[in-house]
Amino acid sequence: MARRAVRCPLAAVLAAALAGPAGPARAQDSEAQADPPARGVTTTELSPQVEVAISKALRYLAKTQNPDGSWGKTYKSAETALALMAFMVKGNFPNRGVYGATVDKAVAFLILRGAAKNGFLGSQRQGMYEHGLATLALSEVWGESDRAEIKQTLKKAVEVIMRSQDAAGGWRYSPQPSGADISVTVMQVVALASAKEAGILVPDSVLYRAIRYVKRCQHVGVGGFAYQPGGIPGFARTAAGVMSLMMAGQRDSKAVERGLDYLMKYPASKFSNVQWYYYGHYYAVQCMYQAGDAYYQKWYPRIRDALMARQDLQGHWGGSSSGTSPAFNTALAVLILGVPYRFLPIYQR
Repeated sequence: MARRAVRCPLAAVLAAALAGPAGPARAQDSEAQADPPARGVTTTELSPQVEVAISKALRYLAKTQNPDGSWGKTYKSAETALALMAFMVKGNFPNRGVYGATVDKAVAFLILRGAAKNGFLGSQRQGMYEHGLATLALSEVWGESDRAEIKQTLKKAVEVIMRSQDAAGGWRYSPQPSGADISVTVMQVVALASAKEAGILVPDSVLYRAIRYVKRCQHVGVGGFAYQPGGIPGFARTAAGVMSLMMAGQRDSKAVERGLDYLMKYPASKFSNVQWYYYGHYYAVQCMYQAGDAYYQKWYPRIRDALMARQDLQGHWGGSSSGTSPAFNTALAVLILGVPYRFLPIYQR
């Protein structure tokens, strides 16, 4: 996957994934003329081969966990959050499951980081990317653990997100109201929606303003979402935008309908060579699952087969030149492949 030279490596994976041109505004291959999926198709479940692939990936992640419970070096909160959710996909929770101890160490790392930074879970540079992912991970694990610190850390993390919302309704790199773009905004919306579902107080007004901003990023004529209002639509940012709207109660909106249509009609290369591959498909497969069996049945088998062909013999998916370790893409791949497990609350319809 091609990568761009940027000043902040994690932003290359997450911001540039949703910022720069990544394909035509309207797909022009044979898929562009396909009819919408029909209703009533049986959901694809996991094959034995996928079970093995996920098991190998989790063994790899367990072996590469840092002594402090984290993963990676530069962006520990982001990689730890993704790895934590990857383990939870297969029913591993704090001190429960084959990797219960591994998960417990990861949760402890995020709790300590939040305590040290008054609820902020990110790094110093453009840390709201990390903060959103870590908040989501804590929200997903809360309720599956008896650690009271999880709830307190989660509540403070949500407070950081709410006080950082910009006047336009979105979020930017820093934990303060300082602009907005769809990449950072989507991460906060999904985290807030998950936290609200888990019982944390999130005022409707916060999500309403965020929904309004995300919708402004959509190019209504083609259905795709741009990095900022008026920009160029693309695959990864459209998947992210659609998913955030679905999680915020907009599943039946016209914006979601247009976004799903854009994703379905995007060139078939999306399954093999789309820019920001793992990150885009992390959101896209969730969109299709939430949209219903008919959409999911058309999508999951193709991304499943593509990912299976990419896994390394050691169990991981690729390295990264962006400052993240192989754990980053590996965790994303597990989250994509493991949607049929339906252990994470966020994957429930």
